[in-house]
Amino acid sequence: MPRSWAELLGEDNAQPEPAAERAGLFSRLRDSLSKSRTALTAELASAAFDPGDAAAWERLEEALIRADVGVPATAELVRRLEARPDLADLNAALAEEISTLLGDPPILNVRANPSVLLVVGVNGTGKTTTIGKLAERLRQHGHAVVLGAADTFRAAAEEQLEIWADRANAEFVGAERGADPASVAYEAIEAATRDGRDVVIVDTAGRLHTQSNLMQELAKVRRVIEGKLEGAPHETLLVVDATTGQNGLQQARLFGEAVGVTGVALTKLDGSAKGGIAVAIAHELGLPVKLIGVGETLEDLRPFDADDFARALVSG
Repeated sequence: MPRSWAELLGEDNAQPEPAAERAGLFSRLRDSLSKSRTALTAELASAAFDPGDAAAWERLEEALIRADVGVPATAELVRRLEARPDLADLNAALAEEISTLLGDPPILNVRANPSVLLVVGVNGTGKTTTIGKLAERLRQHGHAVVLGAADTFRAAAEEQLEIWADRANAEFVGAERGADPASVAYEAIEAATRDGRDVVIVDTAGRLHTQSNLMQELAKVRRVIEGKLEGAPHETLLVVDATTGQNGLQQARLFGEAVGVTGVALTKLDGSAKGGIAVAIAHELGLPVKLIGVGETLEDLRPFDADDFARALVSG
């Protein structure tokens, strides 16, 4: 059943969500993955799956690739399914193997005081909104937050982040347009240390048209964070728009090389037929999906649950 925020944050004695709330959360997840599920299961539903039929395996492979599971993860899933002694219920078996491939339940590392979360991703992925929602959830769980607006080239990003800071009762650290992004990260950590805040979340730029410069800029931000606070950043979260499919995988690879990504927030699943990208990212890059976004409201940013995700993706 869906993981609770307390479980994601690694809180002592964390309890699962109440049964009624769990059912509602799974229903929203299932609805949000309806396009991806259709892409994955449409051809498979047309006939009973015969493990002895080579064409049936080809249809399965094509369906997985169509859902953006990716070629390497598809090959691994098929290998695992072929090794199973019983495929009477293909959907259940596939969901189980996808869940296994996605890995163990991840934890968001916010135990240090202060903890620093560096958030990266291209523009348009929902990065700033994800940060704002995460800040509010952290506040609800007793964490005092500082938001650092290190995307100093987009005035709209800073304005949006400041609005979220007000909502989450978070301290806001910004700068003049065009200022050094690394200096904002530095000042945000300084403010948290000075004011006794628990978590620093640093928003960053994501201008794809200057990709090389962007990666150099992000690497500098990370170096400054490392120099300012030992052990930081404690998390480097990449926000990926699920509708971009395999492009999201390439983004994860590039950002991972530049700043050492530790986890993924997968957004816009409610508008995507490419939800299988979560499997590709986990398998090919070894990156855990820690958060998913399935809508516009605060409640629609959720801790990632591999079992629920796999069930909703395959059969609901």
